[in-house]
Amino acid sequence: MHASRAEQLSCSPFREQYREVRSMTLQLTQPFSAEDQMLQSMPDCSPAKWHKAHTTWFFETFILTPHVPNYKPFDTRFQQLFNSYYKQLGPHPYRGSRGLMSRPTLEEIHAYRAHVDESMVRHLDTADEKTAALVEIGLNHEQQHQELIVTDMKNALWSMPLRPAEGSQARLVSKAPNLELVHFAGGIHEIGHHGRSFAFDNEGPRHKVLLQPFQLASRLATNAEYLEFMNDGGYRRPELWLSDGWDTVCSQRWNSPLYWEEIDGDWFEFTFSGMRELDPAAPVCHVSYYEADAFAHWSKARLPREEEWEVAAAHAARNGTLLESGKLHPQPAAGDGLQQMFGDVWEWTASPYVAYPGFQPAAGAIGEYNGKFMCNQFVLRGGSCATPVSHIRASYRNFFPPHARWQFMGIRLAK
Repeated sequence: MHASRAEQLSCSPFREQYREVRSMTLQLTQPFSAEDQMLQSMPDCSPAKWHKAHTTWFFETFILTPHVPNYKPFDTRFQQLFNSYYKQLGPHPYRGSRGLMSRPTLEEIHAYRAHVDESMVRHLDTADEKTAALVEIGLNHEQQHQELIVTDMKNALWSMPLRPAEGSQARLVSKAPNLELVHFAGGIHEIGHHGRSFAFDNEGPRHKVLLQPFQLASRLATNAEYLEFMNDGGYRRPELWLSDGWDTVCSQRWNSPLYWEEIDGDWFEFTFSGMRELDPAAPVCHVSYYEADAFAHWSKARLPREEEWEVAAAHAARNGTLLESGKLHPQPAAGDGLQQMFGDVWEWTASPYVAYPGFQPAAGAIGEYNGKFMCNQFVLRGGSCATPVSHIRASYRNFFPPHARWQFMGIRLAK
């Protein structure tokens, strides 16, 4: 017999999982000062301090307050202050104003986390099925915010006048493995999550799709290949671009991926180790859907549809770079066959983010988690160098608007 969620969460390994996820958040932010953790460089980003409070708010709001008798909130003002977008729970601060929150202090937020953690660890002993499921969502929610902490801090450090100093740089890889096309059969396939392991509601229901035979590139598109696109006038040729993409290129004056800078004729990119010479063999990253689509057109290829990607990834090796590597930057491919399906960069697909057939959001405020964002977004697959290894799977559906670039977003070609 399989243990129930409640029985699993009350066991020592799951109590340890709670502690590990919560401590990873603190580990990721430890190198940064209190001043660093208050930075909000643009409305799409949030301060690291806010991420630490909001993930704690999730456990307090959805688990402790409604399900634990006599639970005393750390500070009742936090219920409104650290609500992100749950409209059914009442008003919340404007997203772009999170960098104005000098109060509460970082020290108070750490005390808030400790207060909630103490109650949560005790509650795991008595959690029923409903609250156990919420704990799983809360842990996966925090892992999403761990990735956001990395990408938001990177944008903040890049935006400030005193950027991190350049560290020592290893010899750059000169050449990526040859790009090959891996063939996949057409026919009726099943996609969507199945089994008893955790998945978000937007990963199901599992359903059948009809695919024509297709091909995927054996690895991600590289910086060297993207430079060829740029040198061939890629950002100056409207025939390569979607109409809205061309308007964005013109209005934003894009001429390269985010974080790239040309210095004395050579290209460099910003990393957590400061400005580094561009590695030609590493995957190109921090490109929008518009840029990915234009590059695919220039390459006489296309972007994969999400169902094609999932069918290809179902038995793919996890040989990419993920958060636990500590590298926080995509690495060149190595080896033969299908590479980098998990990790390094999120891969743009040509699929709009819409509901699967039969999808029903959960009742109540928790139902606002995914379903209400199914508009004007595109699906990305596969995780990145900032994604925890336990958080990614073949059915995982990430989504962002087509102009977004600050996440580790890259390109895999399809035909």
